Amino acid sequence: MATNAHLAAKLLRDASGFFRNVGEQNPPLQQQMEDNAQVYDQVAELVESDPNGELPTQDEAAAGDAQPQ
Repeated sequence: MATNAHLAAKLLRDASGFFRNVGEQNPPLQQQMEDNAQVYDQVAELVESDPNGELPTQDEAAAGDAQPQ
């Protein structure tokens, strides 16, 4: 039985495919549509790999960017 997270990931991946199809049919929008598709793919991966995970707040993300790695 599929979980809600699996269904959400499938819907996100389907939306990603939609964006790619739109981009293929409309070259002036292709890069923007590919960028959108990649975001949807990334979120699908997050939902599948860590369905209860939390995104950092803007402050936490900014502080993480400022730290040397």
